[in-house]
Amino acid sequence: MKTIQISCPLDSLKGTVALAGSKSISNRVLMIRAFSGRDFPIAGLGNAADTVTLQRLLASAAQTSVEPLDAGPAGTTFRFLTAYLAAQKGTQVLTGSERMQQRPIGLLVDALRELGARIDYLEKEGYPPLRIHSPQGLGRVAVLSIPADTSSQYITALLLLAPTLPAGLQLKLEGTIVSRPYIEMTLRLMQYFGVRHRWEGNLIAVPPQTYQPQPFRVEADWSAASYYYALAVLFPDTDLALGGLYADSLQGDAVLAEMMEPFGITTVFEPEGVRLRKNGKPLPQDFEYDFLRCPDLAQTLAVICAAVGARGRFSGLETLRIKETDRIAALQAELAKVGVALRAEDPGQGSFVLQGRAKVQGRPVFSTYHDHRMAMAFAPLSVLGDILVEDPEVVVVAVVVVVVDVEVVVVTVETE
Repeated sequence: MKTIQISCPLDSLKGTVALAGSKSISNRVLMIRAFSGRDFPIAGLGNAADTVTLQRLLASAAQTSVEPLDAGPAGTTFRFLTAYLAAQKGTQVLTGSERMQQRPIGLLVDALRELGARIDYLEKEGYPPLRIHSPQGLGRVAVLSIPADTSSQYITALLLLAPTLPAGLQLKLEGTIVSRPYIEMTLRLMQYFGVRHRWEGNLIAVPPQTYQPQPFRVEADWSAASYYYALAVLFPDTDLALGGLYADSLQGDAVLAEMMEPFGITTVFEPEGVRLRKNGKPLPQDFEYDFLRCPDLAQTLAVICAAVGARGRFSGLETLRIKETDRIAALQAELAKVGVALRAEDPGQGSFVLQGRAKVQGRPVFSTYHDHRMAMAFAPLSVLGDILVEDPEVVVVAVVVVVVDVEVVVVTVETE
């Protein structure tokens, strides 16, 4: 397996980084454009592999291709397309990578079937690949119930479809909602495009409406910014500008600015983005956080805690075991390579404790598990010593130039 060595010869972090657009926002806006049936300009569209794949497959679906639509490992793309194709004429086969075919889709398929969609499993019941037929009477019911602790991507897929149904949709979320920020993001974007909703308690009601196309600009990705925050913590001297990030963000991961204050990093909001500066605070001995609203930040914060020797207790991560990989198990295995112990608590509660200070010696080799966030979260450890990362192609990168003091340094920006 291919590996790359990451080394860091610098002693300060100063310059400007152009971040990619948010994948979460990009994918939702692409789906809204597809559901609207009318083109409109999208500025700053993310260049993540998921987003590029979604664009390509939406174009292929419009041509009613007889070839299977392959979403690869892109979970968001697969789930959004499942709902979209359920409302389209013709028959399409939707498939994905080996890992994708191990990720459940049954809950979403059951909901769509209840609405009137015609979807068959081609292999294992409840899992991709799928054959999706032309709908017959889609929207025959207008009320659905779905577990509130399921993936927000299932809920978003149904909400994006909702206004196009003959009677709209009343979606009942049963239990405790675990991904509220992503649902809020979806509804705010739908509202931007003219679709109103009512959210009372655990009921979201979306009347039948038409999306109103208008130009849109995608903000930069806060989760991608987290890797630069990690670098800022580990460098003794930091003055780094990250473009396209704003205080009034659609993203739950914007909580990162507040989260990093105890680690010595102050976020200054400027017209074009944010600037990261040291605030002089001593590094924490303990860090405790409920990641219910921002699960994609957990890996980065786990590595930061390991790097500075802070005892961490992470909770609210019920969905972390069913991402691109079992991220809790992956963190446990990789942190052990630098002498940091991670102990998972009750798996149903999605919590773990980590303890120890990372010792980066002898070029440790980190596995990525086909998960770009594993590669990106561990890369900042190179500030402490040379490291090797397996399967670097798991991260598709865009290269930007960052001016650091008087040197010009090439930096890779995570785009999934």
